[in-house]
This record gives sequence, C-alpha cells and structure tokens, in this order.
Amino acid sequence: MKQRPYVPVGVFFRGSGDPAYERAVNACRAKCRRYSRIRPAALRRQRRFLRRLFGRTGKDVTVVAPFCCDYGYNIEVGDRFYANRNVTMQDGAKITFGDDVFIAPNCVFTTAEHAVDPQLRKAGYEVAKPITVGNNVWIGAGAIILAGVTIGDNAVIGAGSVVTRSIPANVVAAGVPCRVLRQVCEEDARRYPMEERE
Repeated sequence: MKQRPYVPVGVFFRGSGDPAYERAVNACRAKCRRYSRIRPAALRRQRRFLRRLFGRTGKDVTVVAPFCCDYGYNIEVGDRFYANRNVTMQDGAKITFGDDVFIAPNCVFTTAEHAVDPQLRKAGYEVAKPITVGNNVWIGAGAIILAGVTIGDNAVIGAGSVVTRSIPANVVAAGVPCRVLRQVCEEDARRYPMEERE
C-alpha cells in the first residue's frame, strides 16, 4: 500500500514546504494530466483510472477532463456520479459524495483553510476540514464549496454560489454567501428553473 502523508483534520499543520506533501501533490497532478489525455469516448478506461485515483468509486462514475485534485485518495464518490469539466478538488481532508450527484463545470471543492494570522500563514500552517455531499445533489456551474461544509440530500446549489456553511436536505440554495432560498417542492416536478425567471 502506498504511503500517504498524514493530514491532521481540523488542527493546524504545516503543509507548505513539507517534502512529503509536495511529493504526494506532484504525483497526483501528474496522474490528473494523464487522465486528461484519455480520449473522451473511452469511458471504461476513464473509470478504471478513477478507481485507482480515488479512495472509493461507485458504479457509472463520469468525470469530464480536465480535472484536478491534490491527493485523489481522499475523494469518495457514489453511484452515477457526474462531474463536468474544470472541476477542482483540494482534498487535504476527505471529500465524500453520495449517489446521483451532478456537478456542473468550473466548480471548486476545497478542504483547506489557511491561517488568518499573517505569521502563521507565512510559516505554511493550514487546516483541513472534510466536505460531505449527500445523495441526489445538483451543484450549479462555478460554485465553490468551502472546508467543513455538508450539503444534504436532494439539495440544489445555484450557479456561482460560495457555500461557507452547511446546507440542509431538500432545499434550493444560492448566493454569496450561499443561503437557503426555498424548499424543493412538488411543483418542481412540473417546471424547470428557467421558467422561474419568465
């Protein structure tokens, strides 16, 4: 089993300038570049590669290249996971996705937080906090999901949102910072989001 640098979740640790972390991140970046060179139609090959890159994968996992992550082994995805192009996952801590998650292009998931104190930050200290995304979640284009956030089942996160706090299940949430706008309701089965703007 390959050696993984230990990241102490929720406490300060020195990631920047640590050779073990840098080696792991550089190795993962090289894997992400190799993944991006796989033909788009070669889904079986892509899924085999993702099974080696990620800590856990379910059935029918699709990640459209280019894709970037820091370690890979801290990412766990369920069945029928779909991530569109230019998704970035900074997985110093675990990033866990349930089943039937749909991620639009240009989304960022970052478990890292750097010190507010300038001297600690300069010394390379940071914190890693896990991100958890439930089942049947849709995350709109350009959304940013920050460290320590949980997104509940069936939630919809609007495009361009910055999710700084956990979002409950069965809601539509959007904005900077992201906040709950309303509950998912029966009416949603009969309309599309663009109809709300008419």
